Amino acid sequence: MPEERFDRQLRIQGWNQRALEEARIAVVGDDDLLASLYVLSSSALGLRNFIILAPGLDPALREIAQRLNPNLSIHFLEGFYTHPALGDLFAGCDAIVDLAHYGLADKLLLEKGFREGIPVLRAFCYERGDEQGFKMFTYIRGREWEELREIVSGENLPRDHFDDGVLDIIAAGIALEETKNVLMDRRTSEEVIAYRRPKPRVKGYGANVCVVGAGALGNFAGLGLLYAGFRNVTFLDPDAVEVANLNRQALLADRVGSNKAEALAGTLNGMFGTQVRGVGARFERDTDISGYDVVFDCVDNFETKIVLSERCREQRRALVSGGTGVEAGQVVVYDPRRHKETPAEVLGLYEIVGDRGKAHPADGTSCAYAPDPSVIMTNQIIAGLMVDSLRRLVGGQEADSVFYDASSDTRF
Repeated sequence: MPEERFDRQLRIQGWNQRALEEARIAVVGDDDLLASLYVLSSSALGLRNFIILAPGLDPALREIAQRLNPNLSIHFLEGFYTHPALGDLFAGCDAIVDLAHYGLADKLLLEKGFREGIPVLRAFCYERGDEQGFKMFTYIRGREWEELREIVSGENLPRDHFDDGVLDIIAAGIALEETKNVLMDRRTSEEVIAYRRPKPRVKGYGANVCVVGAGALGNFAGLGLLYAGFRNVTFLDPDAVEVANLNRQALLADRVGSNKAEALAGTLNGMFGTQVRGVGARFERDTDISGYDVVFDCVDNFETKIVLSERCREQRRALVSGGTGVEAGQVVVYDPRRHKETPAEVLGLYEIVGDRGKAHPADGTSCAYAPDPSVIMTNQIIAGLMVDSLRRLVGGQEADSVFYDASSDTRF
């Protein structure tokens, strides 16, 4: 019988958990977070057999991945992929995930994929002038297109390179989404999936942030906030961790029965040496948010989203609202200095709920009240985009709404 923790994704029509569990995945990483985040999310999804060649893995993320999936098998070789002979390490692999930032590895892996018919999933973050972003491309033999030039690093050998934990969270989610498609024999994007925006203007953020909801979105929003340098963070959630949460609430591994907000704060404080807070309480109509500069909406019921929109408008607080489905999601930003419409109005939530007077948070703030199909990838992608939008907001840059669709070639 499948583990109870996979219950939410097993509800997805046509889902093939066995294909994930039996797959053998090669990962070529670099001296950054991307490979570690990819392995963390993969272990939550149920992948368990990895061969990894990289200078290192983040110890905290690797430990969490092992707790999430006790059957996780990582054959790790410390180093760089610089010679064709190293390809023998990946014999029998179903896919190669190339997360490196040096052209020699990119070219060798693409050649191996071409010669042996192995899909190569290439993802990397970059900085060029005032622009930052990431690119992702799934190479399958026959796709010998001009676009391949876009995904080969300009520097041939390993060297210092740009890295950003928030962009890594999003890119790892995109790479895992495509890995799932490859393993389940589903359609992969034929385009270079790209996300780009101007470089954030401010570092060392002092904004006081309240994250409402410490579930799937809240987990990766919290991780992204701390990677981005935010330290004044409070999580609010009344619910306890359940086994069925662990296919996407990765930072709550082995905390079943604990309050989500408190458990998440404890995990992040252990990782970063911070003092973020977790409060086991529900967001109500009279919840005081005057002490916060920004509120993160990480809940998944429309009633509470409406209440959050109304409270932030009343108290003139910025609101970054995230929402996810199995294959889609969105980030809507409300800045009272610039926007007239709240996220609830932009998304038409009043019409969905019906009578505005019925909008109340009594249905809770977490997925425990809405056991619909759900996976980790969409949640980490949207959470990363929420944090990225916040960085633009506090830096005085335009923070537009972002819509994600996993069925689209371009995704964004």
